[in-house]
Order: sequence, then C-alpha cells, then structure tokens
Amino acid sequence: MYWIGTLLFLNIAPNTIIYLPMLLSMTSYGRASGLLNKQNISIEIKTLNSKFVDVRMKLPTWLQEYEMEIRKFLHDKILRGKIEATFTFENQHSNESYGINEAAFTSYYNQLKTIAEKMDLASSDMLGTIMRLPDVVTTSDQPVSEDDWKIVSQVMQDALENLGTHRLEEGAAIERDMRLQIEFIVDQLQGILPFENERIDKVRQRMASSLEEYLMRDNVDENRFEQEVLFYLEKIDITEEKVRLQQHCEYFLQELDNPDLNKGRKLNFISQEMGREINTLGAKAYSSDIQRFVVLMKDALEKIKEQLANVV
Repeated sequence: MYWIGTLLFLNIAPNTIIYLPMLLSMTSYGRASGLLNKQNISIEIKTLNSKFVDVRMKLPTWLQEYEMEIRKFLHDKILRGKIEATFTFENQHSNESYGINEAAFTSYYNQLKTIAEKMDLASSDMLGTIMRLPDVVTTSDQPVSEDDWKIVSQVMQDALENLGTHRLEEGAAIERDMRLQIEFIVDQLQGILPFENERIDKVRQRMASSLEEYLMRDNVDENRFEQEVLFYLEKIDITEEKVRLQQHCEYFLQELDNPDLNKGRKLNFISQEMGREINTLGAKAYSSDIQRFVVLMKDALEKIKEQLANVV
C-alpha cells in the first residue's frame, strides 16, 4: 500500500492496482525518523480539523532557509486542516563543538534582570534559566547541502505517508458511521408512510367535526367543503419533501463513493439540504407519530454533521 498525493493505491499482484475511494479525516498523526550525518532526524506531523489550511512549524535554525518550501509541500499534500509539523534533530556524538550565542544570552539576561527587579524576584539561578532558552547554546552547523536536503525531504515524505495512512483509517471509520446514519434516515422516512393516510383521515374528520359543532352540517356546501379539505391537504402534503430527502440521501452516498478524497465541503452542503427537508417535514407533519420519526432523523443528521466537521 502506498500514498501518492490525494490517492491511495493497493498492490494486489504485480502490475495490478486497485483504487480505493475513501474519506480522509482531518485529525491524524504521522511520524518518521532517519539519520543525517551525525544527527537523528525526527519529523512529526499532526493535523486537526479546520475550515482552511493552517501550517505551523517548528524548525531548527539551520533549516529556516527551506521554510517556504516545506510549508508549500505540506499545504499541497494535506489539502485541508490545521497542520503542526515539528522537526527535531538530536546529536548522537558528544564531541560535537558547541558555542554560546553571546548576543542571545545578553538579550535574555537584560530582559530577565529588568523583570526580576520590577517584581522583586530572586535572580540567583538566572544563568541556568538562560542556558535552557532557545538559541543560546549553538552547534557548529554547516550549510545544508543538496544531499542533506534530500534526506530531510525523504523523512518528511515518510512522515506524510504515515499521516496519510492514519487519515484513511480514521476516514474509513467516519464513512462507515455516516453510511449507517444515512441508512437509518431512509428507514425512518419509509416508516412515515403508514401514518400518512391516517393523518389525512384525521384532518378530514377534524374539519368535519368543527363544522358540525359551529355551523351544523346541513348548512355546509359539500362541494365547497371538499374543496377546502383538498386545499388544506395540499398545504400539508409532504410528498415532495420525502422525494427530495430520498434523493439527497442517495446523492450523499454517491459522493461517498466518489474517488475524490477532498469532498467534505460538498457532503456538508448536501447535509444542509437534508436538514431543510427534514425540518419542512416536521413543520407540515400535523401528526405526533410522524413527528417522532422526524426527531429521530434530526438526531441522525446531527451525528452526520459532527462527523463531517472532521472530514477533508
């Protein structure tokens, strides 16, 4: 199995590739490590849900010149979500030459001393504190060579592939749950059918009873009464809402099968349309039995929306 861009491929046999359409989760984690000269390289990439791509990185000083290239690489590959990438380089040998960044040390010292005097704090352990601050202790890093950058790039690619695998695993779990919720909504929609004719009969009886009570039935024009009943029943007819909701559910499942992995926004739009039809069903129901089905459909749709908040 391997990851290329936004596509996942599975090698079943030599020269045989099967494409797997799936969802991607925005919440995932990937890590990879390698060796560069005398340093262990560790790259961790974590993604969280977000409407847009937001890249945040922690890079060592000597790798700052590649910041824009790394940022673009992550932006293009991960597609959507908040991205946190940490690049860690640990020295394996104790004979590496170290030095003190005097300018950084002096700056830290002056700032800490000023704060300590203002707040009447003890400054006895200021040396140890400063030595642990960023960029005070430096190594004799050499400029990054082309070969060094290739190694860093490969480790970053490995971390991204691990991230992609995790995103697909999480996305598969989300997809399974959403399919179950869509199936549940369709089942509830079918459950409404037996109560529709009963609802119409109840409406007709209620209107006839009201006329009998207030106007006496003998004084009522039967043709006009039937026209009014039909007019009222047309206003509360839910056939169109049921058909559209059924179509939206089918469209949602079709999009889940779509090979494009970047489909969270489209699925979210479809879920909004589903919500409108369910709300209209509830408004036009005039039946406690149908309202119970509507409540169950709303609950299932909310679960889908919660899942979609974490889909690329």
